[in-house]
Amino acid sequence: MSPQLAFLNGVDPWIFTFAFITVVATIGMGFWSARQSKTTSDFFVAGRSVSVGWNASAISGEYLSAASFMGIAGMVMANGYDVLWYPVCYACGYLFLLLFIAGPLRRFGAYTIPDFAEGRYNSPLFRKIAVCFVLFIGFVYTMPQMKGAGVTLAYIFPGMPYWGGVALVGAVITLNVALGGMKGITLVQALQYWMKMFAISVPVFVLMAVFGFYNGHLGANAAPGETAAPTPATEVARKPLVEKAPKDASWIAPFGPLTTKAITAAAAKLPADQRPAYLAEHQRPYSLLYTYSLIIALVCGTAGLPHILVRFYTNPDGGAAKRTTMWVMILIGVFYVFPPVFGVLGRNLLPELYSGVGAKGTDKVVLELPRAVGGVLGSIMSGITCAGAFAAFMSTFSGLLVSMTGAFAHDIYGRMLRPNARPAERLFMFKVGAIVIGAIAIALGSQVETLQINFMVNQAFAIAASSYFPLLFMSVWWRGMTMPGAAAGMLGGGLASLACTGTIILGDIGKVNLIDFWAFHPLARILAEQPAIWTMPLSILLMVAVSKLTAPAVPADIRMKMLVLHAPEQLGLKQEYIQEQAAGAGH
Repeated sequence: MSPQLAFLNGVDPWIFTFAFITVVATIGMGFWSARQSKTTSDFFVAGRSVSVGWNASAISGEYLSAASFMGIAGMVMANGYDVLWYPVCYACGYLFLLLFIAGPLRRFGAYTIPDFAEGRYNSPLFRKIAVCFVLFIGFVYTMPQMKGAGVTLAYIFPGMPYWGGVALVGAVITLNVALGGMKGITLVQALQYWMKMFAISVPVFVLMAVFGFYNGHLGANAAPGETAAPTPATEVARKPLVEKAPKDASWIAPFGPLTTKAITAAAAKLPADQRPAYLAEHQRPYSLLYTYSLIIALVCGTAGLPHILVRFYTNPDGGAAKRTTMWVMILIGVFYVFPPVFGVLGRNLLPELYSGVGAKGTDKVVLELPRAVGGVLGSIMSGITCAGAFAAFMSTFSGLLVSMTGAFAHDIYGRMLRPNARPAERLFMFKVGAIVIGAIAIALGSQVETLQINFMVNQAFAIAASSYFPLLFMSVWWRGMTMPGAAAGMLGGGLASLACTGTIILGDIGKVNLIDFWAFHPLARILAEQPAIWTMPLSILLMVAVSKLTAPAVPADIRMKMLVLHAPEQLGLKQEYIQEQAAGAGH
């Protein structure tokens, strides 16, 4: 075999077939839907005609990313049940959206979130600030999707380099978005939700039928000295049990190596029976701080993700947007039952993944575990999970790319650089922007192989929780907000969170040496790795303080805008903010 085809060695035909079908079907639907997308409204907001059922499925498909499909199971396997804060908070964020943001945001009527920012404050300058954060959040969020792509392709093709998978999947998704825009990917994302639901659930039932039920594995995973429920012999895994997740004292619950050398060194000098109590006493405050900050980031960040928020503009009205949000909570809640089961079974059946790093570590447990069944059935089940993984990172990256490309073509090009550009020129720039932004996302994704998928997702959520969530929540519910206040809060909290994210990522991928500093400053590490606990309050505090100081700058028509945001649909006050583009959408 030629060196160019060497990566095909060892490819399982069943796994390859399922993955290939998923990619071909995605491209095929992209070409088909491209014929349906003709106007600017189609490309940016799917003609504002997406039904509640389709939109709920599409949002769920877009939201259930590689972090949900692969990352949660990998983190449960690596770190235990403390990681369940991730799926719980992912789902809870939609409650905030349902109660506070979804309906008013849709009633205001816009194409993008920067549209809302300019319209609420009558400030083209503020649009420029808001656009920057669409791109900041989007690029950080694309990195874990690219990590999922690289891991999955490296699993399917054992000889393929990580970056090759990132480039291949990134190119396919970029093509789809350039072809059909928002309307083009809505059908794809809706179908991909149900594909992921099938791919995550069916293998779980097959695995439990072969290796025993969930409770048996949970009991077998109990650490020495812990009290575990009795484990029936028929429910014990067939593989010999070995030591599970690392229990090094330098690991601090819940998620990582955050304790100091000083604490571990002091503990080492104590008698063995006194060490656990000493470590628990010194580590607990850090653990709680980390957890609280994580909760804030995930719950509030969900309500501040531009690629999710723009979806509500595709609903016909505010009432439909709220019903969509309710169904999204149900759909993603059902999905999140299954990934933790993979993590628990993986601790028993695939302990060898603990020694792997990057594309070969615990992040691939969802892909690898079904093969433990053995034979053709194992290959088929693994092929199904691979197809689900493809659907996961492809659907989320599609939504991110549409959001960022829409900001580029509509906000930057169509509203800043060339306000008089014709709709056809905006559509052309949408396609160009998709290619440019897709290429940047591929380049960034190729650099983060060593980072955990969910860790990177959390960084994007922290930025969103510190920038867009305060902006939307305060703008919708406080009429005293001024443009200087909104800008100060968004820039202060958002840039602080972005700086923390950049510092942590650069340090963890080896571009900056911060090992010794973090080792002796665990609190600084936590506040940088999980910044939402201080950056979100900073953002809100700045918004309130600066707005009070600039009270005369409150928009003169604020009473009418608050009516539009909150009045019942039956009063007919709903408006479409981009009137001139709505009128010219069909030209």
